[in-house]
Amino acid sequence: MMKNHNKSLLALVLLGMLGLSACGSDGKDGANGAPGTPGAPGTPGTDGQNGTDAGSVVSTVYKAGDVTISIDPAGSTIAGNGVFALKFTATAKNQAGQVKPLTGISEIRLMSATAVTNATHDGPAVYWQNNGVAAGNGTSMYCTLTGTRGSSNACTITEDPATPGSYTGTWAHDGAAPIMNATDDLNAPHRIGVRITNLTDADGNKLPDYVWSNMTYVPATGEVGVASGKDTVANQACMNCHGENPATGGIAAPIGHRNQNVENCVLCHTPALQPNADDAAKGYVFDLPAMIHRIHGGEHLAKLSTYGFKQTAEWAEIPYPAPLDQCTVCHSTEEGKTSWETPNRAACSGCHSNIDWATGEGHSEFNLAQADDSQCAACHSTGALAPINAHKVGKRAEVAGLLTVDFTSATKAASTTPGNQDVTIKANVTFNGAPLADVTTLNVLNKVSTLIGNVNNKGEVTRWGTRPNLNAGTAAAGVLTLTATVTDAQATGTIYVGTEANFCVSSDEKIVACTESDLMYNSDDPVGATSTVKFFDLDGNTAVAARFADPVRITVSEAKCNACHTSLDYIKGNRHGVYKFDQCMDCHNNNYAGSYHPDTQILTLGKNAEGNIEVQSAAAGSATFHNRDLVTVAHRFHSGNMNSNTTEVAGVFLDNTGELHGYPAPSSDCSVCHKDGAKLFAEDGGLTSGKRSIAVTGGYISPVAESCRSCHTSGAALAHFKSNGATTDDAPDSTADLPIESCSTCHAQGKSYGIDKFHIMK
Repeated sequence: MMKNHNKSLLALVLLGMLGLSACGSDGKDGANGAPGTPGAPGTPGTDGQNGTDAGSVVSTVYKAGDVTISIDPAGSTIAGNGVFALKFTATAKNQAGQVKPLTGISEIRLMSATAVTNATHDGPAVYWQNNGVAAGNGTSMYCTLTGTRGSSNACTITEDPATPGSYTGTWAHDGAAPIMNATDDLNAPHRIGVRITNLTDADGNKLPDYVWSNMTYVPATGEVGVASGKDTVANQACMNCHGENPATGGIAAPIGHRNQNVENCVLCHTPALQPNADDAAKGYVFDLPAMIHRIHGGEHLAKLSTYGFKQTAEWAEIPYPAPLDQCTVCHSTEEGKTSWETPNRAACSGCHSNIDWATGEGHSEFNLAQADDSQCAACHSTGALAPINAHKVGKRAEVAGLLTVDFTSATKAASTTPGNQDVTIKANVTFNGAPLADVTTLNVLNKVSTLIGNVNNKGEVTRWGTRPNLNAGTAAAGVLTLTATVTDAQATGTIYVGTEANFCVSSDEKIVACTESDLMYNSDDPVGATSTVKFFDLDGNTAVAARFADPVRITVSEAKCNACHTSLDYIKGNRHGVYKFDQCMDCHNNNYAGSYHPDTQILTLGKNAEGNIEVQSAAAGSATFHNRDLVTVAHRFHSGNMNSNTTEVAGVFLDNTGELHGYPAPSSDCSVCHKDGAKLFAEDGGLTSGKRSIAVTGGYISPVAESCRSCHTSGAALAHFKSNGATTDDAPDSTADLPIESCSTCHAQGKSYGIDKFHIMK
């Protein structure tokens, strides 16, 4: 039986429902009632851990670079023989990008090193000493909530409940904390490294990158940010080739241990970290200067094994993309950071691994034995044998000016051959610093070619099939005159004129024939001539610059190429003598299919009986190519899709597991080459360059899809390109007037599936 008050409630509910479904007879709303009395504030939500307001702290992290760790030197005793004490704060960004205290840290790892002024004749003037190792302990110590880690003692980490994100560490065990070195010099620069080891994201996944922070300071004074005297290589120098990890802001692939920061690496890789006899015999070294030299010596040192050079099997496949002797590719030239110019045996042995210092074998033709480093400066501090001079640092750029070719004009006149024109080109030329007086002087050049072709109103170029060599004209008083006989169609509108010349240089810095002896640069690495591509209009109109010479239409930076390669002349100089994109354009343009590298080999690797990695078999890749456009060629080469007829582990290539070898950065890091902030797509969905087709054998294809296909070579990718309107290599069109495929609809930067979502772009 229903009680009366329940019947009343039911009646009210039914009445309310009827009232909602029928507005009444007059259709008017009633007057608003007076505002009610505000209710009492609700109880603030908490983070479920220490009672702080939800949202005022964070306990999970989305990427390692969002974390900041700040050690308080005044509240810490982490050096010398005092009572260990650690005080630090930690913050991190939340999903909205706001910086909040980072709460809930339960484990950290601490490392300590001192920049020691060397009082001996063995080693560099200043070196890093790991204080844990110096104290007879390991390289580091841990701090945990319990003061133990497994069966080992640890410091006890405590978070201040009144100040979330503020932590202290104490040592409650017998003896000194492992990184406390009683003989430490507290007036010397110290570096403290802190790594949080247990952070997860909001889904409970452990972060794939280490969360590192370091501080350089003087314990005796508490001064922070001091110069160590040992930081001769900046992180940016490494990132020029290896790329930047967007999650950490540190060095990307393939840095070991995910430390991603030179300042962190030196905490372990000190002179005290020496290989055992077996590892040393294999060619391993672990002190950072020597190790980095040996690693970057890579395949170069491996190929010199018959001359006694040592290289490990692990590092023997590494191709270095710059001249190995150009120290400043990595080392700083800033005042106070040039201690690398003072040699010592350990660092030099990284590359000069054929030297036996005890016997002197390999140390010059005199086999000079060296018991210590006391005599290094006698020969190698100044003069020709100083590292910066012996390695010819920057010398290539200096001697490039021994041959200058400055094109000044191009005019045309009717030829004696019907349908042709004679195009006369003039240039001011200097040879070994003097105006060119006799054209036959140029016969000693290693390569004497010129680059000449047409430029249409879109800035696209078409090379001439035949061009006069530099030594094919006449010269007087420094003026070189060349003549080219071309068709009437070619002798119309704008042409470009440049050089593809290179030369050998003697030890006394003169251009000489490559057959001479005692050469500074020989035919294996000739120097490209200094010459800027010029544009002239043969009809007297304003010349049109090629898009390769227009910074607005170039999304790749030559400076970024040179930061890794030192100069494009080094990479292509031995064959071409070119060092600028507007020289490369003569062959690598969208109107000239020319020669190309159609096939790609996928290598299966294994180890031989000696433990060295070798190619066991090679199979054809999943795609072929029929163009040499610069974008496609550059993408293909750096992604390992251009290695044909490969029989050894060298260069840039893909293996059968899909791993990319020989390329130092993540293959998805576009910012290693592309300009910061570059927009790859134009407003119409085509490329920023304005290129709208690429010539291939048999016709023309779409440039956007072909740019992507140079890395994305699967059959599924090809089908995807076609479904978005691309004209592809397997079915080229007979016309260059192609529609723009719809790739940018989804993949332009900023779109839901934009390339910036799946590639690293700045």
